[in-house]
Amino acid sequence: MAEPIPPVEAEEIDYESLGGGSLASNLLAGAFAGIMEHTVMYPIDAIKTRMQIVNPSPSAMYSGIVHAAGQISSTEGVRSLWRGIGSVVLGAGPAHAIYFATYEAVKHNLGGNIGDEHHPFVSGFAGACATTASDALMNPFDVVKQRMQVHGSTYTSILDCARTVYRKEGLSAFYVSYPTTLAMTIPFTAIQFAAYDSLSKVLNPRKKYDPLSHCVAGGLAGAFGAALTTPLDVIKTLLQTRGTSRDERIRHCKGLMDAATIIREREGFKGFLRGLQPRVVTTMPSTAICWTAYEMAKFYLIRSNREG
Repeated sequence: MAEPIPPVEAEEIDYESLGGGSLASNLLAGAFAGIMEHTVMYPIDAIKTRMQIVNPSPSAMYSGIVHAAGQISSTEGVRSLWRGIGSVVLGAGPAHAIYFATYEAVKHNLGGNIGDEHHPFVSGFAGACATTASDALMNPFDVVKQRMQVHGSTYTSILDCARTVYRKEGLSAFYVSYPTTLAMTIPFTAIQFAAYDSLSKVLNPRKKYDPLSHCVAGGLAGAFGAALTTPLDVIKTLLQTRGTSRDERIRHCKGLMDAATIIREREGFKGFLRGLQPRVVTTMPSTAICWTAYEMAKFYLIRSNREG
């Protein structure tokens, strides 16, 4: 009688050996990660935008995150903290799909997935390429989002906001902050990806799929990058919300240097740190969520493709 054949053990998948994955896997994983990142921490992002406004009305001056949350909720309702989230949902999915697909493609082509070597500069450069591509798509959605987040916003929907901005200020209003956005996001993303890659080597030396190490590495990398690039984020907010300002000079601000001059003259160098706390508080968990969601989606998508 023939001996029974022992069951075949499931093959343990070496996460790093999967490389960057297919384009479809990276697109889907990136879209999932982007939506998760932006929606979960959206109320804190709204508070950050409010706190970065130059020359706000007396009723929109906040001393911190808790004070802002209480003030906004009591005077405008809790739902006001979620105004404009539809713009993020519409833009974040495709923008992050492009973001992570570009990152994986550039990193792979530059040899960043080869062997056990450490490639922080390759990761940083790939991240810079990724954000340049994704921000071109996301910038108009971000403008609409911030216009709806400011105190006293009267737009009834994201479509109403987009139409009004286009009618009154033209197409350029959606991209006036794009150079500043790149000046901020390129170093932020390069720092974040290089730090994430380095931290992952320390926290996950076996290079297996490990949600905890992905989460911790992503959060720390994001917080570090956010703190260093806050001054540029303040400038970006001024440019993206200029059309809502009562200040004539701000309304006609033309670009990065002009906005920086206004902030320095009005508030000094401390003005460039407005919103630092909510920016870090927002970015740390959102990048932790983003990386964890991305790595999880990529892992299961690639494993499903291999098994299929």
